[in-house]
Amino acid sequence: MDNTLHNPYQQPSYFQLRTSYDWLWAGLVFAGAAYVFAQYHALMDGYELAILAGVAPLLAWLGWSWPALQRFSLIVAAFSLLAITQYGADLAVGEAKFLLKYLFASQSAIMWMSALYVMATVTYFGFLFSGREFVGKVGSALTWSATVMGLTGLMVRWRESYLMGADIGHIPVSNLYEVFILFSIITALLYLHYEQHYKTRSLGAFVLLVISAAIGFLLWYTFDRHAEGIQPLVPALNSYWMKIHVPANFVGYGAFSLAAMIGVVYVLKSRAGNGPIMARLPDLRLLDDLMYKAIALGFAFFTLATILGALWAAEAWGGYWSWDPKETWALIVWLNYAAWLHMRLTKGWNGKPMAWWAIIGFFVTLFAFLGVNMFLSGLHSYGEL
Repeated sequence: MDNTLHNPYQQPSYFQLRTSYDWLWAGLVFAGAAYVFAQYHALMDGYELAILAGVAPLLAWLGWSWPALQRFSLIVAAFSLLAITQYGADLAVGEAKFLLKYLFASQSAIMWMSALYVMATVTYFGFLFSGREFVGKVGSALTWSATVMGLTGLMVRWRESYLMGADIGHIPVSNLYEVFILFSIITALLYLHYEQHYKTRSLGAFVLLVISAAIGFLLWYTFDRHAEGIQPLVPALNSYWMKIHVPANFVGYGAFSLAAMIGVVYVLKSRAGNGPIMARLPDLRLLDDLMYKAIALGFAFFTLATILGALWAAEAWGGYWSWDPKETWALIVWLNYAAWLHMRLTKGWNGKPMAWWAIIGFFVTLFAFLGVNMFLSGLHSYGEL
């Protein structure tokens, strides 16, 4: 008899800890990847097929690590497939079909996302001032709903671009309008993960302020500059690199934004003491730990994005680095957070100075993200205001 089967000291493996729901989730993810391959492989090159093959196990693992992501992904997939089915092969039916016109066409879904994020911000502030748990739950539900509609809008927009023409179709991360939506979604998901993990909703009001600011810009950009239209890609952007470089970059931006708002809360709480409202916020030690973890995550993804960007530049322009303004400011952002982590890990710095540093770093990141497009020009001139 194999005594190891009855050894009380033997730890079950990672895969043995998976439940039947976990395996069902993994099966659905791989079935979805197979469906995408069967439907759209003719539009994909070898690199894009490799990305698809890599995304499926990554999404399965993320769902195992964070079960809420399973429900979120399934709802987004259902809404996206419903919209795509409604369209069929005719983009023009979007104005004639109720579900598309008022809910799931990309513009409709993005408007719902915008309204729901603003409502979530107000609700989280209501929770912060009232302390009523029900109000906090409503804030979380609104944030989840907004994120579902935002990602659904991006997925449907991706399909809409191909319905306009195979030469126009592209992943919707190619201009400021699209990446502001992506930024809102990623920042919200990062916050929701921390909210569930640490079982506190009191940071929601502050984090959702950043997202609402992004929504305000998005709405201005839509109605004043009419930036919502789908445009063909410029040649340099027509690359598989865009599908991995841009999302990695915005995980970094989202994490840095989250860290900055945690820094704001740290400064406020350290100054205001423990009044009724401040008492509802996490303690300073937890805030410091959250800020560190957010910056470490953002730095890892920003480093990856910078490397991918250099490889993309070598393919598009013949050189890994050209000291273009966008590249130069990306390096400044990288050095800023590298120094933050260095002082934290080697010198043991923490507390209020690091919180202020995270806040200032956010403005440096904001200029690299948006200010360069407003005030400087260069090879990365794809998102002008």
